[in-house]
Amino acid sequence: MDQVLAKVKGNGKKKFFKLLSDQTLFDISLQGMGFVEYNPDHNLDEDSWFKIEQFSQQPYCMDLLKIEFVSSEYDDLPKDKFTNISYLCAIQGNDYYLQKITPSLFVTKKMIAFGESAELESGGRRVVVNAMPDAIYQKDSDTLVFRNLATISSLFKGIDELYKEATKEEVEAFLDESFVELSNDYGIEKVSKPNRKRVALAMSTLASMPTEDRDQMLNYINGYCEEKLKFDSENKKFEITSDEELKLLLYGIEQRFYTTPIGNEKRLANSVQTLF
Repeated sequence: MDQVLAKVKGNGKKKFFKLLSDQTLFDISLQGMGFVEYNPDHNLDEDSWFKIEQFSQQPYCMDLLKIEFVSSEYDDLPKDKFTNISYLCAIQGNDYYLQKITPSLFVTKKMIAFGESAELESGGRRVVVNAMPDAIYQKDSDTLVFRNLATISSLFKGIDELYKEATKEEVEAFLDESFVELSNDYGIEKVSKPNRKRVALAMSTLASMPTEDRDQMLNYINGYCEEKLKFDSENKKFEITSDEELKLLLYGIEQRFYTTPIGNEKRLANSVQTLF
């Protein structure tokens, strides 16, 4: 039987209460959707979701998703806690649908309801249910799917660690790489937040890259960016004078540049996804 739980804010021992029974809150299907391993620099297509597999093993997975759900263990939500709801969890079959509740979703205005006839309703407190949940946990496959990490960061404490931004020390380490030469007063204090995120990804890529592949990487970047990045082929260094130039270098490390087989047009991939 489908159930809807409400997570409430406050200092009470009980945090979850039953809100609805035998009700299907979300009538959606993920069939035909694409699922992409979470990458903070990936832009989702409209029919795609991010996924995190083996989610119950992650430190930010809430206990509710790890245990077997037993309806009788939850009390009904008291009326005085209606406005304290922080999120809804609709349990439909073996899937858990989660929606964050923000103040804007509480409706207290007069409304005209259309049923058999039009009726004026006032004074009621209502919560808007979105057409799509913010996250879905598929218990059978132990997979969480979602579209926006910032939206669900308050549902799963600590999950924002996935949005890794390089520390000051990591940015300094990258800018000290042998193939980077800074000039025109460009330095760590001018590295933008988006580029700090890209530095974190690039450092991970470089750490797993065989030393013998580095020269090939530098030649690859120069082949696509020779008009926008100054490359000293003898010393194997790129001169970086701006945040935009640093972004191109970071995109090159991630091999975002490619040439179309038909037309030989040089392009930059805004997002990448491993196919095999």
